Amino acid sequence: MSMIRARQHPVKLGRSTKDSVRTQFGALVWRYRKDKVQVLLIKSRRRKRWIIPKGWPMDGQTPVQAAATEAWEEAGIKGRPAPICIGLYSYLKYPRDGHPPMPCVVAVFPLKARWVFDKYPEADQRKRKWVTLKKAVEMVDDPELAQIIRHFDPRHYRL
Repeated sequence: MSMIRARQHPVKLGRSTKDSVRTQFGALVWRYRKDKVQVLLIKSRRRKRWIIPKGWPMDGQTPVQAAATEAWEEAGIKGRPAPICIGLYSYLKYPRDGHPPMPCVVAVFPLKARWVFDKYPEADQRKRKWVTLKKAVEMVDDPELAQIIRHFDPRHYRL
């Protein structure tokens, strides 16, 4: 399988409207344990669903850098991200201020975990759990994210 390695450029943030689709960047954090691939899921803060670390674009960072930053802030993971998007999924984000839900599209980047920290910015706000790919597919609510996890194979990425 050959891969196209497109060069990413830092994001320059502009203005968006309340009803526009928002873009986020997520990290599918993974590791090998006993010759099996495990992925890390975290609990969302408000709705307590199992998700992957994800967040908004960051001015001056590439999409993959933003995904790696979210893996650190939300899950306490530092590692090696692959600069290729392995999938997209969409969901509705429900703002706290009572505004209508915002449609979001998340670009997912694989990140091989190298270091797992107990102290990280959102440690007191989230639970995290390492699970097999099969278990992760069962735990996430979003069918598009489940498909990305179901078809993930780290052998396709040189890390």
